[in-house]
Amino acid sequence: MESFPVIDLSKLNGEERKPTMEKIEDACENWGFFELVNHGISHDLLDTVERRTKEHYRKCMEQRFKEMVASKGLEGVQSEISDLDWESTFFLRHLPESNMAEIPDLEEDYRKVMKEFALEVEKLAEQLLDLLCENLGLEKGYLKKAFYGSKGPNFGTKVSNYPPCPKPDLIKGLRAHTDAGGIILLFQDDKVSGLQLFKDGQWIDVPPMKHSIVINLGDQLEVITNGKYKSVLHRVIAQTDGTRMSIASFYNPGSDAVMYPAPELVEKEAEESQIYPKFVFEDYMKLYAGLKFQAKKPRFEAMKAMESTVNMDPIATA
Repeated sequence: MESFPVIDLSKLNGEERKPTMEKIEDACENWGFFELVNHGISHDLLDTVERRTKEHYRKCMEQRFKEMVASKGLEGVQSEISDLDWESTFFLRHLPESNMAEIPDLEEDYRKVMKEFALEVEKLAEQLLDLLCENLGLEKGYLKKAFYGSKGPNFGTKVSNYPPCPKPDLIKGLRAHTDAGGIILLFQDDKVSGLQLFKDGQWIDVPPMKHSIVINLGDQLEVITNGKYKSVLHRVIAQTDGTRMSIASFYNPGSDAVMYPAPELVEKEAEESQIYPKFVFEDYMKLYAGLKFQAKKPRFEAMKAMESTVNMDPIATA
């Protein structure tokens, strides 16, 4: 089995730039996932984020999760649960407007560190989008502009903890799905594993590594690249020991951004070579909300059916 792609981002600055860009290209085309080391986010900041997140879970969320498990009788389940995930989670919105001040129970120090973390992750997301543009032969900044809409991108962080689960064969930490949006940057627990992706007919572990950031591509990058890059099914397996921390930041298109394949990536000679529809991102999200854990192809087909109603202005790249 080929090994999971791990990319050292510091090598972009020297003579290893070309092979590093090739590794990124291969990961985008064949995996939909890769893991970054030396990505420029300070280890001290990551350590603080991890410590604060775990403290917050123990202090404010662990008891609530136990009460939910007890109220639903999940400890004693005998058959597979298909409508529930074994996770304790909250969501921080950063852009276009932050909701950080509205989240209850967050201590001021934790808010501050998450704000700093979000700025660093946003910077890394935009750097990665430009690296993808370079590999795709698109003008620098194309993907960022494609995501922009009228108010800029939607950017937020899902903070999850996956507590020990007595029946991991019957309850998934998080059921299999592809991500609806753009590019996802994950800071995950380096001791407790559980994240898996589906490749070549089997589930493959995404290795936990200290201070790494795991990248995966969402449905919208599949659309813009006209299928050259693909979003990939992934899931979280609950573990019987240890609580797994997962901090996933989603750099997504703005709600009114219009998604469609980049004209440069559609074969000039064949009109029908455009495989993916044009649609407004918000419409896709409304559909996705009810179909997250189902196949993505029908989602694209549903958007295709709505396509004629979308006003198509080309993305300005000036």
